[in-house]
Amino acid sequence: MSIQEDIFAKIQEFETIIIHRHQRPDPDAYGSQCGLATILRANFPQKKVYQVGENVHGLAWIAEPEKIADEVYKDALVIVTDTANQPRVDDQRYLNGKYLIKIDHHPNEDPYGEICWVNDHASSCSEMIVDLVNGVEQLTLPDEAARMLYAGIVGDTGRFMYDATTPHTFRVAAQLTEHHFDVAHINRRLDSIALPVARLAAYVYENLQLTENGAAYIVLSNELMHKFELKDASTAPIVPLIGKVIGVKCWTIFVQQKDGTFRLRIRSKGPVINELAKEYGGGGHPLASGAFMQDEKGIPAYIKKLDAIATAYTGEKND
Repeated sequence: MSIQEDIFAKIQEFETIIIHRHQRPDPDAYGSQCGLATILRANFPQKKVYQVGENVHGLAWIAEPEKIADEVYKDALVIVTDTANQPRVDDQRYLNGKYLIKIDHHPNEDPYGEICWVNDHASSCSEMIVDLVNGVEQLTLPDEAARMLYAGIVGDTGRFMYDATTPHTFRVAAQLTEHHFDVAHINRRLDSIALPVARLAAYVYENLQLTENGAAYIVLSNELMHKFELKDASTAPIVPLIGKVIGVKCWTIFVQQKDGTFRLRIRSKGPVINELAKEYGGGGHPLASGAFMQDEKGIPAYIKKLDAIATAYTGEKND
């Protein structure tokens, strides 16, 4: 029996199913979590299916999470999607259920759950949810779930520009677009930015620092974010923009948090950067990771390490 069938057997077994995803969610977190919830509601209308976590206004067009009482977790099946490490799970009540399943596409350095299905070759967790449906004959895919999952795939592949995009990714995306939803609207929505974010983008391009070896960085302080009337979550659209600059191999955006610490958004067009992220309390994909820093004193040493990674890289993806 395949792991998809194992997961389906557990879904059949439980009457209450609660689906979690990671903190500070992106379109794939929302798409995989809420897409799976929508699939289960359509196929098992008698079951109680919930999607929980922080409500991010900018992603409410994909779906919205629900608030549930603690007692709902009793005898429930909990599924966590798109979350590599347990501390990143949004709403720590995920441990209060009777049975736990992990579905994820990040490197499996924290294999939690009684069933742990990880495919770090998948472009996104949303792609894996489609694979789940395709791997279980009894499951059908409703149009609304297809819309959410398509948004997740497009979001996590950077509109199919990132290295994790495979022929299978395109086949899955094509399958989803056969359903009834406005594909162009999803693409436009994911490509749109608010005016304050556009102004921040202009600032980033104007003040971007780039070493001779192709390591780029920008520091976004609390004062600067206040000036642009933006919060940390609003910096997500800025992250891929730096990769458009010719000569940039890898880059980091330092976003100061309210407590003075920094969140590091680390990306690359070739050099492997997730090991560097681990040094700073983070991790992720080889070309897309996150980390943390206590204060700005650590930035110069970090930049030297990022520059060394860029220097050592001899691949062709440095245009």
